[in-house]
Amino acid sequence: MDLQSDYSEVSYRVENAIATITLNRPDKMNAFTPVMMGEMIKALDAADADDRVRAVVITGAGKAFCAGADLKPQDGGGPFTSDETVDDLSDHRVRDTGGRLTLRLFEMHKPVIAAINGAAVGIGATMTLAMDVRLASDDARFGFVFARRGIVPEAASSWFLPRLVGLQRALEWCMTGRIFGAGEAQDAGLVLGVKSADELLPAAYALAREIAENSAPVSVALTRQMLWRMAGESHPMAAHRIDSRGVYRRSRSSDAKEGVASFLEKRLPNYEDKVSRDMPDFYPWWQEEEYR
Repeated sequence: MDLQSDYSEVSYRVENAIATITLNRPDKMNAFTPVMMGEMIKALDAADADDRVRAVVITGAGKAFCAGADLKPQDGGGPFTSDETVDDLSDHRVRDTGGRLTLRLFEMHKPVIAAINGAAVGIGATMTLAMDVRLASDDARFGFVFARRGIVPEAASSWFLPRLVGLQRALEWCMTGRIFGAGEAQDAGLVLGVKSADELLPAAYALAREIAENSAPVSVALTRQMLWRMAGESHPMAAHRIDSRGVYRRSRSSDAKEGVASFLEKRLPNYEDKVSRDMPDFYPWWQEEEYR
């Protein structure tokens, strides 16, 4: 199901329980704009709201994934050259567009797989940090180039990047702003695997299908939030509280019965619980007083 008519700078397609979001400005190396940000969030909203969608793959059209922010937009004003002055730094106009995107990714119920098919620089690199799995083509190139442009890392990457690759590596990449290849990215844990250009999307879809065909969607949604949010907790007791609640509620669900039955009967499961209606009653737990 192609829904391209609803978008201008990305494409959105749903097929076989997998949503594909493609950054679609190939003549500009998929350079990031506020319009692209809005359309990506719109597509993520659509995928999250659709119970048919079990996983999301994000990739780029043409030879690049995303070569960073568009420094020469059609309106003539670059992303760092506005004459507007805002005195109150809590004003919504101060918020960076990349951070608005990664915060939406952080809230996803569906797993998100990045298929990084070429250059991923600046926001092209940082947007992927909030995705769950990153696969890269062997000719992909990465760069956290902000210090070389006189600015600082954005898209909440100061939170995401050290959690993925460690503080020392994150500092070195961000302070030098150098470009590095897919092999180094894999060695550091930034990407899970490196594939040839022809193998990249099939590998991303194979992983998406592995999740879609075998895992309960409510369990995946809950697990995704548990792992991401527990990364910031100071004591394992916080994880123990949520693990205990999750196991208790899910073990009494029809999905748990189906999971056991399908295992014993050696068949694919048919999970009927839906993210739209069957998330456990303690979700979202982080809004409770004890977690604030």
